[in-house]
Amino acid sequence: MHTGTYRLFIDDIRDPASEGWVIARTSAKAIALLETMGCPLEISFDHDLGGDDTGMVVVKRMIEMDLDAAGRFIPPEFFFSVHSANPVGRENISGLLNSYLGHRTAED
Repeated sequence: MHTGTYRLFIDDIRDPASEGWVIARTSAKAIALLETMGCPLEISFDHDLGGDDTGMVVVKRMIEMDLDAAGRFIPPEFFFSVHSANPVGRENISGLLNSYLGHRTAED
């Protein structure tokens, strides 16, 4: 697994502002990348991925994968941002992931 060696940009329409990102246009593609390449060093999330698809699906799966790996899937130096134009979606992603990561850090 290549955990921590790539950056993942999740968005159905936009492209990243700089080179060097792996792009996932759907939550299914992002999850497939997590499963094959491990957790990236950084993720930039969009919330609305077209239709009923959202970035929250990816966040929830990441947390499941980390719990299944006893907290060793998401690396300690992991960083994320949310570039979504949806303020509620942005807060949902940030809130859930920050809460989980904060809880995980408190247990270390």
